[in-house]
Amino acid sequence: MSVFDLVLVKRIRSVALAGLLTWVLLLPSPVLSQSPVAVRYTEGLVHGFLVLRTLEGDVLADGEVTEVAHGDRVTSHLILRFKDGSVNEDTAVFSQRRTFRLVSDHLVQKGPTFKQPMDVSVDGSTGQVTVRYTDDGGKEKTVTERLKLPADVSNGMVLTLLKNIRPDVPLTTLSMVAAAPKPRLVKLLISSEGQESFSAGGFARKATRYVVKVDIGGIAGAVAPIVGKQPLDTHIWILGGDAPSFVKLEGPLYPGGPVWRIELASPSWHDH
Repeated sequence: MSVFDLVLVKRIRSVALAGLLTWVLLLPSPVLSQSPVAVRYTEGLVHGFLVLRTLEGDVLADGEVTEVAHGDRVTSHLILRFKDGSVNEDTAVFSQRRTFRLVSDHLVQKGPTFKQPMDVSVDGSTGQVTVRYTDDGGKEKTVTERLKLPADVSNGMVLTLLKNIRPDVPLTTLSMVAAAPKPRLVKLLISSEGQESFSAGGFARKATRYVVKVDIGGIAGAVAPIVGKQPLDTHIWILGGDAPSFVKLEGPLYPGGPVWRIELASPSWHDH
């Protein structure tokens, strides 16, 4: 290809991108859903163990999840401790009076596993979001913004909400504050991909597989697939019935991160 051809190709790409941005600017702003998920199954006292693996099966981290309810208010705590000393810890407080509503969420990601260590706090009542992070130069920075949070904001609550979403609903839309140096609202588009079989204790069971897609929205959302910044999908398996339960998750823990698997873990007993 000649130099002239290369210049022409670059020019065409530039014009196409400019046209796309112009088209996006003419679109109405995306409207986030204002309907929180109705409570079908109330949360109570929970203490479980988790393991995080690569898709090839290598163990990267061990974890725990706990839930404690006081009246209609629930505190959910999830922590993953990596072999390299990294930590992923999320503490969410939410109410469950008729609908699930976020009170607060605090996410901490630190250690060599995470390219950009981050500490994100979301106040569900005031909309204040505080992000503490380390930039590429190693300098610690703090950003505080006040967002207009919709009623369906789901930080730290996605697994709980999935247990209460009917699998026959074609599409459920939730809102989330993205964990990034500049806080912004994104949409989660959740749909069922049908049921898959697994076994536990020698008995065959079926879990509903959900796919969670991130819709960035606005100009950034339209350009993201072009520049390779579209977040990867997350797949979550939920066991249905009278007592729905989380079974497995496959997806990234942070933007641009690899797809990992989180599953329930069984305790190992040691002889003394």
